[in-house]
Amino acid sequence: MALLDEDASSEYGQQVGERLRVIRKQKRLSLQEVEAQSDQEFKASVLGAYERGERALSVPRLDRLAQFYSVPVEQLLPHEVTGSQAAAAMASPLNKKLAIDVAKLSQLSGSPFEMLTRYLRLIQVQRQDFNGRVITVRGDDTRSIAAMLDVPVDQVGERLAALDLLFVPAE
Repeated sequence: MALLDEDASSEYGQQVGERLRVIRKQKRLSLQEVEAQSDQEFKASVLGAYERGERALSVPRLDRLAQFYSVPVEQLLPHEVTGSQAAAAMASPLNKKLAIDVAKLSQLSGSPFEMLTRYLRLIQVQRQDFNGRVITVRGDDTRSIAAMLDVPVDQVGERLAALDLLFVPAE
């Protein structure tokens, strides 16, 4: 039983360390810059060990780091996701993948469709995915497409289907 507790504690320490690293990088600080700006309160080697989960972090020390980074302490702690939260997140329109028929889109005219075509080309270049017929969008892509088509995010799939732009593989 003690080994399980130790493993869970170690995993949690690593998650806290990952949060510390994320916040530090968002602040665009190197370990050495944190050490210098904190007047050596947080040594680079010690902070690095915290971030790797190799060294335990006391609550007062965590509080001081939160103050140094100007963030609430909760931001330095991992967010636990319950089963129902995970299910809700997976059901979110932002996690739904949509396959858009690029060939059909190219036949439509009008500002929103031209903008969408340019946006999808940009995604193709980023992914180096040039099959030319279909592109699968996901996550924040859906949010951008909602803005282009002037529909709520949760209606992007319906709008694309109504425009006959969703790719349906031949059976």
